[in-house]
Amino acid sequence: MSEHSKTVGVLGGMGPDATVDFMAKVIALTPAEKDQDHVHMIVDQNPKVPNRQEAILADGEDPGPVMAEMAQRLEVAGADFLVVPCNSAFGFASVVAGAVSIPLVSIIDVTVAAAVEHGATAVGVLATDGCLKAGVFQDALEKVGVEAVLPSDYELGKLMTLVNRIKAGYQGESIARDMATLATALVDRGAQSVIAGCTEIPLVLDAAAVDVPLISSTDVLAQQTVALARGEIALPK
Repeated sequence: MSEHSKTVGVLGGMGPDATVDFMAKVIALTPAEKDQDHVHMIVDQNPKVPNRQEAILADGEDPGPVMAEMAQRLEVAGADFLVVPCNSAFGFASVVAGAVSIPLVSIIDVTVAAAVEHGATAVGVLATDGCLKAGVFQDALEKVGVEAVLPSDYELGKLMTLVNRIKAGYQGESIARDMATLATALVDRGAQSVIAGCTEIPLVLDAAAVDVPLISSTDVLAQQTVALARGEIALPK
């Protein structure tokens, strides 16, 4: 790592497997010949953060204060910037950003930028019901003039069943096949690329299973994290 390297603070545990997947991808994407070349990650793996879906959809406990406390701990521990490998959590991003003086990288914005990079005018969004209710992906796509192709109510119910099974540790072929069917349905309705907008989805869904570019929010956030930590791009303001 160069003298310009930065330390990343990871608000993790939402869910635990997705956080570990994100960390593994950061390691895999880092050009390193020795330990010291890798990205310094400070991780708060906190699965006790209140459920983001329940908070958005059913007036459940607000996760914002817990996430803000996590962010503050990471800043005190030496993080130069923060990431959250959970898309639904970005419904509470303003609370987190307001609690610290270091930048919070938006998994939503970097994922949308990757999804429209090759000129897509309609982008499918596979995301949780809470994330879609919060409208974070729809708002980001609208800002760049791109149509959001969303799951039907039936498809969203199926998606939530799959996500909950993944969180429970089931990541076999049948789960992957059903997830691919949901992605294909968005393509059939005109999506020119598809966002895997829940960090559990890339645990089962491979890009080869979809006929258009599949944009994994986990992969994109990991790429951005490596570039920021290595000083290859400037930290967001």
